[in-house]
Order: sequence, then structure tokens, then C-alpha cells
Amino acid sequence: MIAIVYSGSKTAFWKIAREGKAIAECTMPGINPCFNDQKSILQLLNKKTVLINHAESIKKIYVFAAGASSKARKDELATALGMFFKYSKVIVKDDLYGAAISACYNHSGIVGLLGSGANCAYFDGKKPEKNNFGLGYVLGDEGSSNYLGKMILKRFLQKNLPKDLHSLFEAKYNLERPQILERIYKKPMAQLFLSSFFDFFVENRNHPYIKQLVDDGFERYFQTYLLPTVKARPNKEIHFVGLVAGTFQDQLRTVAQKHDLEITSITKEPIYNLLNYYSN
Repeated sequence: MIAIVYSGSKTAFWKIAREGKAIAECTMPGINPCFNDQKSILQLLNKKTVLINHAESIKKIYVFAAGASSKARKDELATALGMFFKYSKVIVKDDLYGAAISACYNHSGIVGLLGSGANCAYFDGKKPEKNNFGLGYVLGDEGSSNYLGKMILKRFLQKNLPKDLHSLFEAKYNLERPQILERIYKKPMAQLFLSSFFDFFVENRNHPYIKQLVDDGFERYFQTYLLPTVKARPNKEIHFVGLVAGTFQDQLRTVAQKHDLEITSITKEPIYNLLNYYSN
């Protein structure tokens, strides 16, 4: 029995399979080793009955997690999971590696990640090429859900939203300026707070102002991540993975066309392709 885990900072998706067939699944808050210590990870695992019930039967776990970009972070996460799954071999890679496998399998291509965070890399069929893009939600993540959350909050606080959107935002979240600033600057997991406003984009996706914010975010993504990668690796297929890419894929393709680029595939939930790949 194996388990596949794909985790952004916001949500971790679990699939458990026996002989190539999924037999159980669950979701939980993201397990990012940059923000979750051993104790908090074990607390999350112990809240999931499906994981408790299968813990002793799972023999191998493939984990693809945001924040697992260094050996130290990978080891920290593997150790925490190994304490819960005592009979399992735990293999930890970062979320970009998982995105690349889910989109390309063993073929080469450029993989763009647009979920709670953002990244991009050329994948040679075995591993993503190293880059300097992964700067996190403070310095980077252009186009991601936490980036979009940052943009909508800034405009709300500065009273730069159209009146109808301002009223909708106010009614939905009932947040005051001191609360927002405290959540961002004083409380932990600010990136999850920022990502939580992605629902507002989905609910109001047809509003011209929201469409423009998403387009602007995607353009920033292209300028920051994709175009430099395409320049270094021309004529390679381009794939996108992640919730933001999958939710707004028509707009993403339109922005790509403006740069004379064609997107080969967009995978909203990579966990299914990862399950298929590692089950076989």
C-alpha cells in the first residue's frame, strides 16, 4: 500500500492506493516544513481517521510539499511523517517536482506552478532545473492565490475597489483595518490568510475589475517566471499546474497568446496524475 501527498501551503491532498487502485483519500491544512514544526504536523495527522486507520499498512509515502526545497527541510518533514507512519519509507520532494511529474511524467518540458504559491522550471524528464524563483509570499509568488489576496486587500484598505466590489468584500469578510494588519504582521501563517481570499476571485470572476486583477497577476507571472525560462529553453512544451492556473485557465491561455506562446496542458489538481504515475 502506498500514499501520495501533494501539499501547497494551504491544503495537503492525500491519496492511498493498493495495487494501483485508490482506496482512501483526505485533505488537511498544508504541511509546509518552513512553517509547520514536527508537533503541528503530528497534530494534523492525528485528526484524520482515514490516516490513523491505514497508518500501519502503508509501506511507502511519496510527499511533494511546498517549502521542501532543501535537504534539511525534506529531512524534517520525512522525520515527522515517519513518527506517525512507523512502517513506511517516506520520500519527500518539493511541490515543483510533483507538479513536473504530474504534467510531464518522464518527458521534458517547462512547468509553471500557480497555486497558493508560484514557481517555474524546465523539467528534463527526471528533475526540475534549479532556479532563483522560489522567493515565497513576501518577495515573490506573483500570480498565485496569496499574491491575488495581497492585491485585493491592498485595494480594499486603500478604498480603491469599485463600490460594488468594496461592499461585497466588506459583507463577506467583515474585516477592519487593524484586524487585517494584525493577521499579516503579527500572527503566524500570513500566507494562508492571504490565500483565503481566492474564493472572492472565484465568486466574482466575471467582474471586469477582478478579471483585470487576474490578468495583471498572470502578466507579472509571465514576466517574472515564464518568459525567462522560455528564453533559456526555447521551443519546449509549456505546462501549468495548480488551483489558480486551473480555475482561470482561459485567461491564462489568453495572456500566453499575447506573448505568442501556447500552453500544452493545465492540471488543476496534480494528485490524480501523481497517483497514476507512482501506482504504476
